[in-house]
Amino acid sequence: PARRPAGPAFIEFDGIYQDGEVWLNGHSLGRRPYGYIPVRYEMTPHLCPDGRENILAVRADNSKQPNSRWYSGSGIYRNVRIVFTDSVAIDQWGVFIATPEISEKSASVSIKIRVRNATKRKRAVVLRTELVDPKGRKVATVSTSKILPADSTVEIAQNAAVPDPELWSDVEKPPLYKAVSHILSGGRLTDDLSTTFGIRSFTFDPDSGLFLNGKRTLLRGVCNHHDLGCLGSAVNRRGLERQLELLQKMGCNAIRTSHNPPAPELLDLCDRMGFLVMDEIFDMWKKAKNPHDYHLYFDEWHRRDLEDWIRRDRNHPSVIMWSIGNEILEQWDPSGTAIAQELAATVRSLDPTRPVTSGCNDPHPSNFIIRSGALDLIGINYHLPEVLNFKKTYPGKPCIASETTSSLATRGSYDMPSDSVRIWPLRWDQPFTEGNADLTCSAYDNCHVPWGSTHEDALRAVQQNPHVSGLFIWTGFDYLGEPTPYPWPARSSYFGIIDLAGFPKDAYYLYQSEWTDEPVLHLFPHWNWLKNDSIDVWAYTNAEEVELSLNGRPLGARRKSGDQMHLEWRVSFEPGTLKAVGRRGGKILTRELRTAGTPHRIELDADRQMLIADGTDLSFITVRILDQEGTLVPRADNLLRFKVEGEGRIAGVDNGNPVSMEPFRADYRKAFNGMCLIVVQSGENPGLIKLTAESEGLEKSELKLRSEKI
Repeated sequence: PARRPAGPAFIEFDGIYQDGEVWLNGHSLGRRPYGYIPVRYEMTPHLCPDGRENILAVRADNSKQPNSRWYSGSGIYRNVRIVFTDSVAIDQWGVFIATPEISEKSASVSIKIRVRNATKRKRAVVLRTELVDPKGRKVATVSTSKILPADSTVEIAQNAAVPDPELWSDVEKPPLYKAVSHILSGGRLTDDLSTTFGIRSFTFDPDSGLFLNGKRTLLRGVCNHHDLGCLGSAVNRRGLERQLELLQKMGCNAIRTSHNPPAPELLDLCDRMGFLVMDEIFDMWKKAKNPHDYHLYFDEWHRRDLEDWIRRDRNHPSVIMWSIGNEILEQWDPSGTAIAQELAATVRSLDPTRPVTSGCNDPHPSNFIIRSGALDLIGINYHLPEVLNFKKTYPGKPCIASETTSSLATRGSYDMPSDSVRIWPLRWDQPFTEGNADLTCSAYDNCHVPWGSTHEDALRAVQQNPHVSGLFIWTGFDYLGEPTPYPWPARSSYFGIIDLAGFPKDAYYLYQSEWTDEPVLHLFPHWNWLKNDSIDVWAYTNAEEVELSLNGRPLGARRKSGDQMHLEWRVSFEPGTLKAVGRRGGKILTRELRTAGTPHRIELDADRQMLIADGTDLSFITVRILDQEGTLVPRADNLLRFKVEGEGRIAGVDNGNPVSMEPFRADYRKAFNGMCLIVVQSGENPGLIKLTAESEGLEKSELKLRSEKI
């Protein structure tokens, strides 16, 4: 039951996948086909009188398949809100804040606010906006009086100045401001709204790439789909935060929302954590990539979807470019010119402060999207030679490597580079029959798809060419669906720098050594082989020199030179300890690999031991199979069983194996290459959470977590 409010009542969905339609008490409130777009419906006319029950019904029709190239999820997979407002209130996504002029002493702030008058008479209003700095201090106030006609929505423009501005940038905790807006009408407060924003400037230069707040900044980015591995596509703030934490530790500073509008929680986190975002909306326009994808709805819905997307996301300081498409098939059709121009014009009408781009996998000047002139920033997917020659082909235009690499790897699996050539499918649409019998790909960065490259080749190309603003690697994480290069029973991709469970593959440390100032020395592969096997030993490091030894016997020192990004030795295997010692700035870095014995015990390692008792918070617990000496057993595949007691439950289990057929919602999981993952979710009551892990023949392990109210 709901009391009928004095003003309008709305229901908001951040996403229904897909073709969602909503009814209230038998009355259709509306339909929205695109599963990634947010939508608001007004409920006011159809609410029952006092005391009577209201029935809200939602239908998602995801029956027409295939409609996506990756795992979409299904149903109400993002958050829902019921919103009650006064009849005079700020419209949905009605605030637009920009900072057109910035100096050390002052920043001008442009504020545009759409105010809705839902009454049948004109109303006099006062709009008062207060600007609050990152420390919570009020730094500016501006008031504007306006007459709103009956049943109208009016945009009110305001301007203010912030003294001594703190600039938002790609640091771990950038400063954020708030604009707190109040609507007063008839002597009373009718609405207030707090909008978070950042003060920052950026430009894309054709010769020198991106400048953020006047400082050249390389976009060190990854492309990510929206699923959270074993948690599926249902949005979870902590799940998203954990992904960003792992990427940030790697040195990543940018995210491409491939290839659709993200959940708003992701952009909130990017604002707070200092990630730069390529915000993307479409994977196709009128030409289909799948029989039942968005091309069926483009003509009727694209403009409204585009406008709602821009209005929702344009206050996020993390968003620095709008992408109107990914590998759009109209690149090769004259219709692409007019469509690109229309989409770009719509974007600029709502936000003239950010460049428009598109991920083009045909960078030739004959590309109808590029030749349209609609793109401020030309995005090139793959085609590294064309990226490097971009200045000659497109003088005066800035560019970005909007999608690169597509290197393939299975965590913990190795085909020696000295013994094998790179392997890849001949065509993207043909089954891969020339790979490994166990459906693995080598983690040495010696396996990639034909249109892609190794991690090192792409990274080297971008770092050595300052006209390229940066790169977005395909992908940060393995993702559900679109298994490549193997068909079923593979059920996820192999592209990720981090696997489906959130465990870093070896390439993670390549980026960490190139993109961070933290001391890095990562030695691989594991040290369990057959006697006298010839093993390629690699090290990703930023040390000045690394010396390798086996069982105390020196094997030589190596230094990186030129554009080299890893060190390598060819070593004849013998059991024992492989030790690397590096030197960086006078400090000693040490890494050891030991030959493991048989599985003996289970180690549980939680990323967080204190949870919020809100029913949604998560702890991601890494499970390792160790021998008696505490060494990871690199090929262990023991079946583990889990039990959670107290104020929590199992949210999911995984092991990062792309061909595992075990369920994600279960109380058991086999280890894969010595590891697996269990995700524990808090309940709504505070208290103790106890996790027990057992496996036949191993010592069991227990871990205690706590959840608390905040």
